[in-house]
Amino acid sequence: MDLNLSDEQRLLRESAERFVAGSYNADHRRKMANDPLGFSPAVWKQFAELGWLALPLPEEFDGLGGGAVEIGILMEAFGRGLVSEPYVATVVLGAALIARCGTNEQKQASLPKIADGTLKLAFAHSERAARFDLAKVATSATRTTQGWRLAGSKIAVLDGHAADEIIVSALMHDHHGPSGRIGLFVVPATAPGLAISDYPRLGGGRACNIELSDVNLPEDALLGDGHDALPAIEWAIDRAMAALGAEAVGIMQTLLDTTLDYTKIRKQFGRPLSANQVIRHRLADMAMQVDEARSMALRAALKVDAAPTERARAASGAKAKIGKCARFVGEQSIQLHGGMGVTEELEVGAYFKRLVASDTLFGGSAHHYARHAELGRKA
Repeated sequence: MDLNLSDEQRLLRESAERFVAGSYNADHRRKMANDPLGFSPAVWKQFAELGWLALPLPEEFDGLGGGAVEIGILMEAFGRGLVSEPYVATVVLGAALIARCGTNEQKQASLPKIADGTLKLAFAHSERAARFDLAKVATSATRTTQGWRLAGSKIAVLDGHAADEIIVSALMHDHHGPSGRIGLFVVPATAPGLAISDYPRLGGGRACNIELSDVNLPEDALLGDGHDALPAIEWAIDRAMAALGAEAVGIMQTLLDTTLDYTKIRKQFGRPLSANQVIRHRLADMAMQVDEARSMALRAALKVDAAPTERARAASGAKAKIGKCARFVGEQSIQLHGGMGVTEELEVGAYFKRLVASDTLFGGSAHHYARHAELGRKA
C-alpha cells in the first residue's frame, strides 16, 4: 500500500498549515476563549472560501468528494493552531449524517448550504445514562398527526449553541409504543420547547446540554425513511474519532517542537537542557509517541469505509492508543518546561488541556480498549 500523499493532498497540507500559522496565535486563542460564540464567523467564512467545508461532501451537492484522509490532513493542521471553529460538529458529524441518511431532497436542501458556510450543524446523541453506549437512547420521538414530538435531554453537544440546526437522535415510538429503532431528526435551533445551555470546553471551543420539552416537528424532520439509524451513528462517531485523532497528532507535534526549542535555549548550570542525555532520551520518547499516534490516526482514516467491525476496531484502537500517547507527550512537555509549563504565557498547558478534553470525547482510552477487545472476540 502506498501511504505517500498525493500532490493534491500535499497542497492541502501546505495551505492548511500556512493558513493556521498566519491566523492563529496566542492572542487570537485568548480572544476566542472569552467570546460567547467561541470562534470567529469571519474565519468560518474563510474556511468556506478555501473549500474546506465542501471537502468531504459529495460532488453532486457542491462538494469536493474528499475522504477521511483529507479530513485528517486538515485536522492535523487545526491541531497545531488549536482551532476552535465547529468543523467536527458541522462537517465531520452533521454533514456526514445527512449525506448518509438523508433523502435526495434533504441533501439538496442542506449540503450546499454547509459547503458555502451558511448552515452550521450539531449532533446531539450523548445522554447521561448512556455511558458511551451508542445504542442506549432514552430521548423519544412520538408520531403525531402533524409529524413528530420529541422529548428528552442530551449532553456534551459540540458547538450546539452556534448551530442553525441540531440533528437529534431519538427512539421512535408509533401507536403501539417503542419501535426499537433510533431515528435522526433535524431540529431548528429556534424550535419552541428546545432549551440550550452552553459552557466552555477545556482547551477551547464550546459545548452545550439541551432539553427537549414536547418539541413538535413536521414529518420531513426525520432524516431518511425511518430505518434504524444506529449503524450510521456508529459510522459517523468512528469517523469523528479518526478526525480527532489527527487533531491530537497536530497538538502533540506542536508540543514536541515547542519543548525541543525550549530545551535548546533554557540553560542549567551553564549548559542547555538539551545537552543532558536524559533530556534527549525523554525527547526521543516523545517523538516516538507522536509517530505512533500519527500511524494510528492514519490507519483509522483508511478504515473509515471498511466493513463495520474492521472500521470500529481501527477507530477504537486509534482512540485508545492516541489517548495514551497524548497524555505521555503532554505530561513530558509540561515537566520539561518546569514551572513555566503551567503558566498562561507559554500555552503548553492550553495544548495539553485540549488533548485531555479530546480524550474524553466519545469515550476514553479504557472504554475503547474494552470495545476493541469485544469486537475482536466477535470477529
